[in-house]
Amino acid sequence: MSTLTLTIVTVFILGYLCIALESFTKVNKAAVALLMLVACWTLFMFDPGSYLPDIAGDKISIAVNEIIEKHLGSTSTTLFFLMGAMTIVEVVDQNGGFNFVRDMMKTKNKKALLWRITFMTFFLSAILDNLTTSIVMIMILRKLIQERKDRLIYASLVIIAANSGGAFSPIGDVTTIMLWNKGLISAAGVIKELIVPSLVSVALPAYILSLSLKGEIAAPAIAGGTVTEANELTKKQRKTVFFIGVGGLIFVPIFKSITHLPPFVGILLVLGILWTVTELFYRHLHKDEEKGGMQKRVVNILSRIDMSTILFFLGILMAVACLETIGVLSSMGQGLNNVFDGNHYLVTGIIGVLSSIVDNVPLVAGCMGMYPIAEVGDMAQDGIFWQLLAYCAGVGGSMLIIGSAAGVVVMGLEKITFGWYMKKISLVAFIGYLAGILIYWVEKSFFGL
Repeated sequence: MSTLTLTIVTVFILGYLCIALESFTKVNKAAVALLMLVACWTLFMFDPGSYLPDIAGDKISIAVNEIIEKHLGSTSTTLFFLMGAMTIVEVVDQNGGFNFVRDMMKTKNKKALLWRITFMTFFLSAILDNLTTSIVMIMILRKLIQERKDRLIYASLVIIAANSGGAFSPIGDVTTIMLWNKGLISAAGVIKELIVPSLVSVALPAYILSLSLKGEIAAPAIAGGTVTEANELTKKQRKTVFFIGVGGLIFVPIFKSITHLPPFVGILLVLGILWTVTELFYRHLHKDEEKGGMQKRVVNILSRIDMSTILFFLGILMAVACLETIGVLSSMGQGLNNVFDGNHYLVTGIIGVLSSIVDNVPLVAGCMGMYPIAEVGDMAQDGIFWQLLAYCAGVGGSMLIIGSAAGVVVMGLEKITFGWYMKKISLVAFIGYLAGILIYWVEKSFFGL
């Protein structure tokens, strides 16, 4: 590893530590992430030729700009998807769309609610994606749990359940979508062989965390701000908003499979339809109702989107893109393969742990580039390596709160600190992660799945 590469990695690690210690430094993680982005790419420009040996002279700056713009384009699809999904869910919430869902979930028993939230998140994440599901479930939780100490436990389980639910579905996580589109896993194969390990990886942490919940839920069970009953809209209109919003989110993967356009295009389609429908609903308001309705219109909700979370995503993903460009991630994967002598359980297990530190998308992309698909054996379609990679890269992100898109979003929405999550949740998530790998090994060793 060259001195420049080592310097870039050091800057990334230092930035990561500052993000992890946000509660002590009192510096917003988004500011640190943006500084990481700029620092890593500025250092890269000290000697870009060492990473781009086939390009020389004046063409180097052009090539670097193209590389950055390519990564920015890829990152922007995630950011626009996030902004669209957050806006859709907020519109549904502000207009009372989640009220009847909240009523169905309502119970006085804390443990009963924990299991309801866990399994609803798990299966919803397989249909939608872990990012969108997390936003939806946090909005519902805010209406159910008043006590912040308890709500943090539920919110943490939403992260674990969303990541586990996304791991066994071909459309539940960005990494499974990548593996599925490349033909490395099949929809039927990954569901059949990973659903039980994924279920164990969330059920065990849920049971452990349920032991810390005692008593009944305080009434009225409403949290996270003022109560919104959406009196400006009729019950029928509120349900229409709900079904357009949530139904539209479910439709996004179908839209992608039909049009082959990126998921963010489908999200913008749903947002455009929901925006139009709500504007039509509110245009007939009387003057005394207009003030309340204005606050719930999309144009005002857009101004309240949490931009610090968006900028944090931008900084982290672009900083990781720099590590990918200088070859650190692919070298790490190759080194793991050499050290563990091709043991798929150990290699993918370590990759899963790493996915809790850096974004799992470039890690999986690096593995896809390193290991070509084989006709038969562990590297064939639905082979042990690819299925373990889907499981580990998805579930492993739960071990740290910034290890997954779901974690980052929940962190921003509920203001959970890195330190609290690491102290209270990381070990529990790790236990579930290892249990799922063990269950997969049992499946393969004794049941021949």
